[in-house]
Amino acid sequence: MVSSKALCFFVLFSFSAIALQSAFADHEEDVGLVMNFYKDTCPQAEEIIREQVKLLYKRHKNTAFSWLRNIFHDCAVQSCDASLLLDSTRRELSEKETDRSFGLRNFRYLDTIKEAVERECPGVVSCADILVLSGRDGVVALGGPYIPLKTGRRDGRRSRAEILEQYLPDHNESISSVLDKFGAMGIDTPGVVALLGAHSVGRTHCVKLVHRLYPEVDPALHPDHVEHMLHKCPDAIPDPKAVQYVRNDRGTPMILDNNYYRNILDNKGLLQVDHQLANDKRTKSYVKKMAKSQDYWASEFSRALTILTENNPLTGTQGEIRKQCNVVNKHH
Repeated sequence: MVSSKALCFFVLFSFSAIALQSAFADHEEDVGLVMNFYKDTCPQAEEIIREQVKLLYKRHKNTAFSWLRNIFHDCAVQSCDASLLLDSTRRELSEKETDRSFGLRNFRYLDTIKEAVERECPGVVSCADILVLSGRDGVVALGGPYIPLKTGRRDGRRSRAEILEQYLPDHNESISSVLDKFGAMGIDTPGVVALLGAHSVGRTHCVKLVHRLYPEVDPALHPDHVEHMLHKCPDAIPDPKAVQYVRNDRGTPMILDNNYYRNILDNKGLLQVDHQLANDKRTKSYVKKMAKSQDYWASEFSRALTILTENNPLTGTQGEIRKQCNVVNKHH
């Protein structure tokens, strides 16, 4: 028979163990996003990602634009949870395959980074954190500021394609709508102006800008720029699969800088939102200030990108750590 003292000890021990487990669980859930989240579980994680970005950028320059754009397309749609990276299934359309994701590419290089991290620390680092950190390091590769970012995001288990339009600002929307959508994420007007400075790099497919050229040229466009745009986009209905692009910034096309603001003040912005940004009374003063000061732009860009990357993340025990970024884990 078990003595009353032994039974009492067993009950107390069991309650203590349950309380301890609960405390650990609460702690895990409450950590949220922190600096150096992986310092104990995968201390080399951020360095591995940084080195992979450098290596891939050296081989394929355009990858850096893709990594930066990934942050916008993933984090702006309800949560920074790498839902963008999921492939379509029989039940759900991938965000990658929607019209709004036109031109997104180079996802295979995120898989390359994930594989490198997995070799060091299997099942530890989320695809959501890899997406954010590769974008951060891509900014540096393009000559932009280094931005310290928190980690600890977990991966979502479903695509958000059906609600994408509701959250993702579009270049053809009114500036009021763009400001409202970013504002819902906590990004103020100077932050929005700074983030759109990402249009300083990369290129825009003719599909996205021919409405400013055909059937009639938008009179707001600089005449010299129109000539260049027409040369690059000779067809009123361009083939989406054709390599027909215009560089966003002809002056410093591979450098993330404040030259974008000088361009749009000179009516050389490619997209409708670029033109609105330079002329709307709510944004024009910030455009002028950023055109004059690279430091001011970099400061506001860093602040706004930080807010964007912290938009409603999954943390603690939410979501999962995907083994492969394009598919959810199998749960038996």
